[in-house]
Amino acid sequence: MNVLAINGSPKMEKGNTTMILGPFLKGLRETGANVDLFYTNELKVDPCNGDLSCWLVHPGECSQKDDMQILYPKFRNADVIVWATPVYYAGVTGPLKNVMDRQLPLHIFGEPGTKRQKIILVSTCGAWEMEMFDPLLAQMEALGKRPDGSSDFTGALLRPHADCMTEIMKTKGRELVDGVFQAARDAGRELIREGEISEDTSKKVSQKLMPQDVYYQAAKEAFESAKL
Repeated sequence: MNVLAINGSPKMEKGNTTMILGPFLKGLRETGANVDLFYTNELKVDPCNGDLSCWLVHPGECSQKDDMQILYPKFRNADVIVWATPVYYAGVTGPLKNVMDRQLPLHIFGEPGTKRQKIILVSTCGAWEMEMFDPLLAQMEALGKRPDGSSDFTGALLRPHADCMTEIMKTKGRELVDGVFQAARDAGRELIREGEISEDTSKKVSQKLMPQDVYYQAAKEAFESAKL
């Protein structure tokens, strides 16, 4: 099984998103998947210019020549596409949205018999509330309902109040965070073996790590300290 993972975090391998994505991809590889990982910060992908040349001039081909030329073959060959992003403001990061938009030539002119791809979301946010992911989930649901029937939104690994993970790992509560990472790894194995991620495993990735009031008080103190 071929997996294409694209991480839209500007912090790349040092970000919270990688803390969930990393073990998930490890689980995929351990179960035999071939995984390609790209960071948007290492790619040059311009926004879609809307010239419609991919519809009217050269059907299925984008007129822009940038790093999407590297990604197009990967998209075509993928059985699973993993979109990984932090939530800063009600959706994916800007560079990742550029990559999403530039898929247009691949789907407007879908070829008969094109493989049906699974879409997986991996996302983190600094807010405590799971509701912060709602706009992003709606977007992923839309991606899984393409008119050409080429994709299914198969599951999501969502990690709220992610900013506390690193600090908790320094304490006796580390077992909680280790459990989150193990669940993300299990999710990768499940996807290959079962074709989906179980609800129980997804909930373990999203489990509460501390009370809401404690989290926001710690965040407030960290913010005040950073201003000094």
